[in-house]
Parts: sequence; structure tokens; C-alpha cells
Amino acid sequence: MRFACLVCLLLPGLTGASDPAKDRAAIRKVLDDQVVAWNKGDLEGFMIGYWKSKDLSFFSGNAKTAGWQATLERYRKAYQAEGKEMGKLSFEELSIELLCDDHALVRGRFRLRLSKEAPTGIFTLVLRKLPEGWRIIHDHTSS
Repeated sequence: MRFACLVCLLLPGLTGASDPAKDRAAIRKVLDDQVVAWNKGDLEGFMIGYWKSKDLSFFSGNAKTAGWQATLERYRKAYQAEGKEMGKLSFEELSIELLCDDHALVRGRFRLRLSKEAPTGIFTLVLRKLPEGWRIIHDHTSS
């Protein structure tokens, strides 16, 4: 079921006509590109999928991170610091739900293969269609 967000209701035509199949494919490509970048050890490439804004929010465990730069630093500390590794990432069980022309909800599971462990968890993402394309504006990940 697709819902209209307040912006879409109050300002119809602002985001233009939407093609749900193309939007889902574009969102899937954002996530696929993140996996490719991660698996090459390219954290900055991985971060392209996120909204480059101080208003980006990332929730994990009992911690809240605000902003693109802070989220990048969080990833660096967790996966690129001394003694850390990025491993191999995959996304599974993806569900992409378009909420309106310019917002979507994605639910899924991540799997990370590291040399000594294989953490997994679930995530919920809110994406927004921006001039540069679909970007994650909120990430809530649990492992």
C-alpha cells in the first residue's frame, strides 16, 4: 500500500510524476552500490548512499549519530581503525516500500563476513528522492 506524505498532498506535482518500478530499481541500485563499495574497502563510496547532510540520522544499539560526517567517522572507528576489518557485506530479505513520490521505507538484513565472526542484523532505512537521486536519510540498524 502506498501512502501520500504531507508534502506530496499539499504540493502535488512538486516531485513530478513517479514511476514505482523505476524508483524501486533506483533504490535497489543505491543499496547494491553500497555493497560493492564496502566489499572493495571503499568507505567513502559506501557513504554515497547516505544523504550528505547534518540532518542524516543513524541509530544503532543504544547510540544515535547525527550527520553524514559523524556517521562516516562512526564507520571508520568500527571498521577501519587499528585491528578492525571491513569484511564482506551482503544485504538480504529486502523489502522496498514507496511511501509517496519522494520517500521510501526499506527493511532488510545485513550479513558481514569477517575473519573470525559473521555478524548479522536487521535494518530499517528511510530514503528520500533528492536532486542527486535516492539517498538514505535515516538508518536504524540492530544486530
